[in-house]
Formats: sequence, structure tokens, C-alpha cells
Amino acid sequence: MGYTSGDEVYNIPTLARLLHSLPHLNVTFHRVNNTFDYKSPVYLESLGILGSIPAAWLILTLLVLLIYLLTRCCDRKPRPLKSISALKITLAVVSVLCCAAIGLGLYGNDDLHNGISQFLAEGKQVDQLFARIRNQTDAIERQLRVQANSQITQIKDILDEPMTNANMTAKKQVIDWINMASGNNTLAANAAADIRRPLQSIHIAEKVVKGENIEAIRWPTTMALLSILLMLCVVLLVGVARHNRCALIAFSVCGLLAVIAAYVMASLYIATTVALADLCMAPDKFLQDQASTEVTKEILHYYTSCERARANPFTQRQREGKAAIQNMRTVLDYSKKPAMELYPRKGLDHKFSSLLNQVKEGDMLMTSLISLVDCKALYTHYLRGAKALCNVGLLGLSLMLASAILAGLLLTALVWIDSHTWIYIRKRKDYHQVNETESFLPAPAASQAIAARTLQRSQGSSYPPDTPPPSYTSAMMHNYLLEPSAPMHEAQTLM
Repeated sequence: MGYTSGDEVYNIPTLARLLHSLPHLNVTFHRVNNTFDYKSPVYLESLGILGSIPAAWLILTLLVLLIYLLTRCCDRKPRPLKSISALKITLAVVSVLCCAAIGLGLYGNDDLHNGISQFLAEGKQVDQLFARIRNQTDAIERQLRVQANSQITQIKDILDEPMTNANMTAKKQVIDWINMASGNNTLAANAAADIRRPLQSIHIAEKVVKGENIEAIRWPTTMALLSILLMLCVVLLVGVARHNRCALIAFSVCGLLAVIAAYVMASLYIATTVALADLCMAPDKFLQDQASTEVTKEILHYYTSCERARANPFTQRQREGKAAIQNMRTVLDYSKKPAMELYPRKGLDHKFSSLLNQVKEGDMLMTSLISLVDCKALYTHYLRGAKALCNVGLLGLSLMLASAILAGLLLTALVWIDSHTWIYIRKRKDYHQVNETESFLPAPAASQAIAARTLQRSQGSSYPPDTPPPSYTSAMMHNYLLEPSAPMHEAQTLM
């Protein structure tokens, strides 16, 4: 395809071929045509089926998380510090991986933005070329139909006046020449109108502006959403580092929303990525299908292929217009001198000179139109736009799809591990730890030591502050000796 050799042709990207090969199924799981057609309900249905895969996975994920949280919500059994530390390390590692996955999405979003921006910029250039052709043909038609035809009409009015000398043969010849000039003038103007007419239905500017408005919303919105997900991971890392139970609980709640957002984005991205890949398989055919008439389709095919073997659809009308202008200049040169001799004092010299100037300007405009309607300039812009969208843009959108899927999986793991971790985070005194001075005691003895401390705080003690806590039996004996002696029983006195 194309007029040039080497890299100046459109080659279907490998990524587009891979995504295009994905099965396009309808609701009955039968294959449908995978040619890009946004107007086809069947094709849109197949994209919806692809987009429902992450949505179904999301429902399953939420169901599993719900069952897990229901089983863990009442489990408040303390765990040794070593077990919680392992969970915190796992949270930190998975959080870093999740940040990397979200960063991949930010990179892909920037690539997609650059591809779309360049594609829209090339679309503007194409629209400007078509606008220049329309303006050029309009200028030719106005030059010939209005200005040149006005001069011809004035010359005809003079020739219709009675002559002072009776050279009717010469007068008839001059009138025939002027009529020929008028006919050629009409032919040239009609040729310019025929060139402009099929281009009247090609308007790209409105679609480009609409695309710019959509991209002006999509790009910052995606950046903000991914940044929020990134901040959630940072909050989790801070909570893990500072042993902050509140931060971990907050992530458990917000993490579920993040999982939903990630899989919703994945559903949207997989549908749009496959649709863009289908479009990139034959972007020229899609543009031709948008044409309203067969003539416009032929014109678009010429400009999107620019094949040497294919003739310019405007060449014939250009040649007819150019030939008509040349014939008009010739007959005006022939008729100028005889007409001035027949009507010497009617100002024909000035009128013929003005008419020839108008014709000359029309001839220059027709000559410059030949280079404007050539396919090379427009095909270059089309090629750049197609490569920007299908190479850079498709790659960026694919990276965003991979990022959304990875982020969804990693966020699910983070919510699961985080919900398993914060339950066991208590204040330090609540950990199942034993004082180093009592490490030799068995578990019942350690419990007695804790009870002794509690009793000591409630009744007071004469032990120095730095004295190690006694056992439960020693503490009870010490308190008994400190109590005032009770009066002796009479039986004891008698004894």
C-alpha cells in the first residue's frame, strides 16, 4: 500500500494482530465477524462479552473476600510477634509490587495520550488540506463565474450595439469568439465545482474537536484515579512501617473500593483495546465505509492508499478546466484586435485587458490546485496518524489493561493479607510475651506472676521499685506478715 517504499507504508502492528485474533462471541457463544463496526449491535455485543470477563472475576473475588472476612471477623486469638512480622513483610512486598503495577498504568496512560494527541493533530492537517482544496475551487469558480463572466457580459453588450461601419462578417466572427470564451469560462467553472462537490461531505474538524474534548477529560481523570490507588498503597506501607492499626483498617475498607475500580477499568480497557486492534487491522477500509457516496469512497481510497496504478479521481476534471481556460485565453487574444477595430471608442481595450487578467488568475489557481489534490501530502498525514494511534496508542492502552488486571489481583491479595493482619495488632502489653526475668517459668507460673503484679498495684508494696516481681505465693506471704496481729484466741492463751 502507498506510493513510497520502505517504512513509508502502513504495516499492521503485531499487537493488533494478536488482540484481533481473540474470539468475538455473541451471547450464544458463537463467533461473529470481528471487523470493526461501531454501528453493528452484534459487534458491540461481542465487545461486551469480552468486557464482562473481568466483571465476572470481580464478582467472584468479592464473594470469596466476603466469605473470608466472615470467617475471620470473630477470630481475635493473639499471635506471637514473629507471626505478625511475617505478615507485615508480606504486605510491604506486595504493596511495592502493586505500586509498580499502577506505575505501569500511568506510563501506558501517557503513551495513549501521546498517540491520541498526534492522531488528532494529523487529523487537523488532513482537514486543513481538504479545506484548502474546497477554498481553492471556490475561488476559481468565483473568479470565473462572477468576475470574468461580468467582463464578458459587458463586451457582449458593446458588440450588440449598432456599428458605424458595416463589416458584419467581422462582427459575426468576433461575437462567435466571445461566445466561445463564455462557454469555456462556464466549463472551467463547472470543473472547479465538480472537484469541490464530493469534498463538501468530508468534515473532520468537528470530530477532531470532539476527540480533543474527550481526551481532555479522559487523560487527567485516569491520572487522578491511578494516583489515588497509588496513594492507598503508600498509606498501607506507612501503616505497616509504623505498626498503625487504624491505617490498616482504613486500607481494608478502601482496598475493596480499589479492587472494584481496578476490575471496572479492566473491563473497559479490554473492550476498547480489542476494538482499537480491530480498527487497526484496516483503518483505510473503515474510513471508506464512512463515506456517504461511491464517489467519496473512491476519493478516500485514493488518498488512503496513494497507489501509483490508481488515477487521481480529480485528474479528468482538472484537465478539462485547464484546457477550457487555455482555450478562453486563445479566443480572447483572437477577438481583441478585431473588436477594437469595430468599436474603437468603446473602451474595449481596458475591458479585454481586465478580462484576460481575470482569466490568468483563474489559470494560476487551477494550476496550483493540481498539487493540492495530489495524494502524497494527505497520505503522509494519514500514515502518521494511523501509526500514532495503532502503534503508540494501542501499546499504551494495552499497558493500561495489563496494569488494571495486575493491580486488581495485587489489591485483592493486599486486602486479604491486611484483613488477616490488623485483627492481631494490639497494644504492646497485649502481646503474648514473657518477661526475660520469668522466661524460665512455665506458663502457669507466668500467669501467677502477672496476677502478683496486679495485686501489688492494688494493695501497695514495700519492695523497692527495682526489685523483680515475686511469685504469687511469696507476695501473699509478704502481705500476710505486714498485716497487724490479731488478738489471740482464749484457747491459745490457755494453751
